[in-house]
Amino acid sequence: MKLTRSALLSLTGTSLLAGRHVAAQPAAQMNRRRIPSSGELLPVVGVGTWRTFDVGSKPEDRAPVADVLRVLFEAGGSVIDTSPMYGAAEAVVGSLLAAAGSRSKAFLATKVWTSGRDSGIAQMQASMRLLRTDRIDLMQIHNLVDWRAHLPTLRAWKDDGRIRYLGITHYTQSAHDELERVMRAEKWDFVQLNYALDDRAVEQRLLPLAAERGIAVIVNQPFGGGGLLRKLSARKLPDWAGEIDVTSWAQLLLKFVLANPAVTCVIPGTGKPEHMKDNLQAGFGTYPDAALLKRMVAEIVT
Repeated sequence: MKLTRSALLSLTGTSLLAGRHVAAQPAAQMNRRRIPSSGELLPVVGVGTWRTFDVGSKPEDRAPVADVLRVLFEAGGSVIDTSPMYGAAEAVVGSLLAAAGSRSKAFLATKVWTSGRDSGIAQMQASMRLLRTDRIDLMQIHNLVDWRAHLPTLRAWKDDGRIRYLGITHYTQSAHDELERVMRAEKWDFVQLNYALDDRAVEQRLLPLAAERGIAVIVNQPFGGGGLLRKLSARKLPDWAGEIDVTSWAQLLLKFVLANPAVTCVIPGTGKPEHMKDNLQAGFGTYPDAALLKRMVAEIVT
């Protein structure tokens, strides 16, 4: 019988404080990594809002995602990644943070996704209104759309304190050549890209380049777009999973990504608090070494 992720979590009793590492260290803090351009420490597991936070305004619609943010903050996480192209996500995040009085706990990352300087300014101003903040932690040029037009504005806004960091994003392998050129051409604080156990193309050039140029890396699609996690749900977790403090397939896939030292933070998307609790466990304990990484690829993918 194929089990859903929620059913697996129920059977294993996974909770926010599950795992051998937490039992041994009850007050353990989530692992954090430095943003190269500033030295600021960032929790390694955050949350993405694509689709999952595009919900209605009724209390019953908002309650699950409000719990997602509560669980994120309680575990010591902070990164919330959103975009104007994610439907109501920006407005939902802004409303929930305002209602809970938790804006100070969040590292808010959003994007500019339009052509033209003036359109970009208008869109970013709208994002600030929707997110109910006068400062965005990270503003990213989404999918490199008209990046040359937006970069001067982002630099000026950073100088003015309206944004803290600036970056670029893309999520398709076909864009990696262009992404590499842009990473080499200008100075960026962050790059957001796709990386997963079954999608490792960035290991060859982009992750080493980010490390070389001092660019923090946010990873999207760490579950291979969700397909890999669904496929693995019917399989038994390997016996060696306990060696890296893993109790679920989601944690294993996230720890594969976080094992790369160039990765700063991973942002699996979810609208379910129980999944958020499970994902956050990847922020604690140890990570695979080189030998185990090879074994993961050999036994799980090939």
